Amino acid sequence: MIRNGAPVRVLIVDDEPDICWALTHILKSTGIVPVTTTSGREALRLAKSQRFHLAFIDAKLPDLDGLDLARRIREGDAAARIVLVSGYFYCDDAEVRQAMVAGLIADFVGKPILHQQVEAIAREVLSQVVSTSRVIAPVP
Repeated sequence: MIRNGAPVRVLIVDDEPDICWALTHILKSTGIVPVTTTSGREALRLAKSQRFHLAFIDAKLPDLDGLDLARRIREGDAAARIVLVSGYFYCDDAEVRQAMVAGLIADFVGKPILHQQVEAIAREVLSQVVSTSRVIAPVP
């Protein structure tokens, strides 16, 4: 989706195609058409070739740990908002809390995924992209 001239880019990384589909379906309701992959390595390749405003990353990927993937994406783009998605962790697990406090991840979404939670995260990112993409003309 393009908001005020700024494309909103979202990356979904989950080894479960059904989760990719569900997140895509939810995000489409906000006007976002995300890029999806089931591979951590592919996600790194994508993140190196384009900027994503938001990334939903599965905590347990077969080829790369989700928090490690988040760190590596963060190294290339400190502004990306990263959301950890997991059926393994809970939002109050020590690793998740530590990652949030450190600023590695911005949010946590547990599985099963709550539609309203994902939609709220997407709408917040959309509003941030809109506010940062506004150009203020000089006053004559």
